[in-house]
Amino acid sequence: MKIFTSVILFFLVVFAAVGQDQPDKEKFSMKVFKDSLDGKLDMSDFLINYHGFIPLANIITEPALGGIGVMVTPIFIQPNKHQEEGKYIPPTITAGGIGYSGNKSWGVGAMRMASLPKQHLKYRVGGGYGDVNMDFFRTFPVIGERKFAFNFNSAAFFANVLRQIGKTELYVGVQYLYLHNKVKPEFNFENLPDFVDNKALDNHLSSVGVNLQYDKRDNVFTPNKGLYVTSTFRVNAGWTGSDYDYRNWNITALEYLQVSPKWVSGFRFEGNLQFGNAPFYLNPGVNLRGVPMARYQGSETYLVETEQRYDVSDRWSVVGFVGAAKAPTEKVSFSDSELVYNYGTGFRYLIARKFGVRTGIDVAWSNEDFGWYIVFGSAWNNRN
Repeated sequence: MKIFTSVILFFLVVFAAVGQDQPDKEKFSMKVFKDSLDGKLDMSDFLINYHGFIPLANIITEPALGGIGVMVTPIFIQPNKHQEEGKYIPPTITAGGIGYSGNKSWGVGAMRMASLPKQHLKYRVGGGYGDVNMDFFRTFPVIGERKFAFNFNSAAFFANVLRQIGKTELYVGVQYLYLHNKVKPEFNFENLPDFVDNKALDNHLSSVGVNLQYDKRDNVFTPNKGLYVTSTFRVNAGWTGSDYDYRNWNITALEYLQVSPKWVSGFRFEGNLQFGNAPFYLNPGVNLRGVPMARYQGSETYLVETEQRYDVSDRWSVVGFVGAAKAPTEKVSFSDSELVYNYGTGFRYLIARKFGVRTGIDVAWSNEDFGWYIVFGSAWNNRN
């Protein structure tokens, strides 16, 4: 635990120059990184009073990206200027990042998400570029499972705008996603495998979607209670500017129950369905900790997971989680598809009390793989 805290302090010192824009009435000092209540390491005042950021040095542990690497991500969090008595208004979040992994993948990106209560709107916008090496798996009748390596040069832009319905917690809106992909096989071949068509090697994808969202969580970072449901239907077609013609429907539900003051019980359900012919690397895949990205793909995916958090103290927590999923295809039914499972444990530290932000490390196992993850906020937010 002391090592974890020391790493955070190191990066705080490195990036403390941001604090030079502090208000004139208060001189910047390292005391800003201590909570006024318990004197422990806390980023809240630095974020609020000095427009600072949490310098997250995220170790890339995704098995599909080589299992090791680093992404440096400054995360700026500011309280929403519009507040209502007895109602939680999410803060404004701005983040950027640059990363490099053990299999020579690299990428840069940035995003911003904010709520505009007076206009009854909230939005999310982001973009990035990556040169990524990834393995994809396919099972064949005689030879069994085979691995195929590809290099991706991809540029992406994403925007989502939602409008509040009346005075409810329901929001409805539209979203847009653009992807330009150049894909190079990294294996010896005379003919491409059946699941790869020539168009998949260089294409433009442009999707327009409708998004419904219901959010009754008490915190967007590490919730203690509340329900979050989001559903999106996206269309890729010629009229949207896409080289492919297919549809995606996704629904995610997260429920948090505060069983006791120290025990939070979370439940996750997620379903993804795809209609039409998409490039192989965008087929729905099982998204669980401990499971490499794109290892288990299908035309549909369904998963359930539960995570239990117990607060050992006001600052430190332990978590345990377990989940299961299936990825049926057009040729393999739900009952015949392989059951994918995960289980693991981890810890959290309350790094920004006034925002309810907990961060920590998880370790996870699955059918054939192992992974460990640095988590900022809820692990489910990171994977949604």
